[in-house]
Amino acid sequence: MLIAQISDPHVRPEGELYQDIVDSNRMFAEALQHVKELDRPADLLLLTGDLVDQGRPEEYAMVRRLLAGLGIPYLVIPGNHDNRHRLREAFADQAYLPRVGPLHYCHDAHPVRIIGLDSCVPGHHHGNIDTEGLVWLQQTLERDAVKPTIVMLHHPPFASGIPYMDEYRYLDPTPLETVLRRFDNIELVLCGHVHRVMFRRWAGTTECSCPSSTTEIALQLRSDASPMSHVGPPACLLHHWDAADGIVTHLSHIGKFAGPYPFA
Repeated sequence: MLIAQISDPHVRPEGELYQDIVDSNRMFAEALQHVKELDRPADLLLLTGDLVDQGRPEEYAMVRRLLAGLGIPYLVIPGNHDNRHRLREAFADQAYLPRVGPLHYCHDAHPVRIIGLDSCVPGHHHGNIDTEGLVWLQQTLERDAVKPTIVMLHHPPFASGIPYMDEYRYLDPTPLETVLRRFDNIELVLCGHVHRVMFRRWAGTTECSCPSSTTEIALQLRSDASPMSHVGPPACLLHHWDAADGIVTHLSHIGKFAGPYPFA
């Protein structure tokens, strides 16, 4: 099974730029086209939050317009720039999304089970999942403690070391970690939010964050660093699973580069 992951596209209404600088709609369209042109078709696309920038209906209309020609099944979760209610309305035809409450769900139609978690706190930018959501997660995992499983949420449940992003991370991850550590069939925990690739051993598995299709948060580790971003390099993640070897994750840059050349 090949699972593609795109995160944080920050789609805007037609003709509007992200932060008045970046054509995030064009870059998201290029990311989707990149996935469509992989030499092996992806079985599933995961979109790990911040689908839009301001939670506006016209932004979600643009997301649906850009996804319309994808031809690959996809799953969405919200990010802190999304609006839960408007996202639910925009994707009302997606049967896996619950009709009320946080957008937690289990998608079990593939060899790898996907659990989507809504880590958003309405009106705030940091992440959290309440007790009811954690109980749902544990009960869902208990239904099959053997099948390979990916858990995805928007906010990374650890500090990145980038001070202006860590203010808005998943602030109290211990209860979530406690639930996940009870199960040894969790192949990966996936997130977005930081617009960078990060890997960490966490909760008895591997936590992996996906870059943005639009901008890259500047890697600044000083405690007094001011918020900064770069335009590109855009990329997505590809998670390749087979029964013998489990999951291998590849970073896949989006764009045209010199080559290919006949050497490895």
